Amino acid sequence: MLSEAVREKIRSFFGRYETKRAALLPALQIAQNTLGHVSLQAMVEVAELLDLQPSEVYDTASFYTHFWTKPKGRKTIVCCRSTSCVLLNADAVLQAFKDTLGIDEHQTTPDGEYSLMTEECLAGCDHAPCVLINERLHQRVKPEDVPGLLADANNDKLDIPRSTLFDPPQPGTTPPASPAGEAGNAAGG
Repeated sequence: MLSEAVREKIRSFFGRYETKRAALLPALQIAQNTLGHVSLQAMVEVAELLDLQPSEVYDTASFYTHFWTKPKGRKTIVCCRSTSCVLLNADAVLQAFKDTLGIDEHQTTPDGEYSLMTEECLAGCDHAPCVLINERLHQRVKPEDVPGLLADANNDKLDIPRSTLFDPPQPGTTPPASPAGEAGNAAGG
């Protein structure tokens, strides 16, 4: 399931941490970005790479709502449920997405285009209510904005270059060397 290139990308994180276990979240992120979700088989393979029990990987993957254990949509809509967003009508925004898409939280539209979830905070409290579509943050969203957001083909596109740190490896590329040695030298003086 996990290609050797994906395994190597996960291994490239080992030097950044004192233990392999500490690379669990990046490993799960890489697996999810590669496969679209973190299947049980992927959890077993990540456990083998990190010298963990599969149950330890499952516990972590199931704890964080960010990880999906079944395929998710091409675009993931995350509605903020923090106090500031809720006070400014985030519940109505979430309901508008549910009604428009015909799905509930942690479900995917039949066409595989959208998945819907909530998170405790998207760190945009001063622009509440906020919605994240893939990596693009939409601010001051009103329920009546939802149809327009969904109609915008670029609703998930960033206006700035994005990091590829957790992306699946590209054919013919090798993972970057771990900066751990450099950081250790810099700290040591």
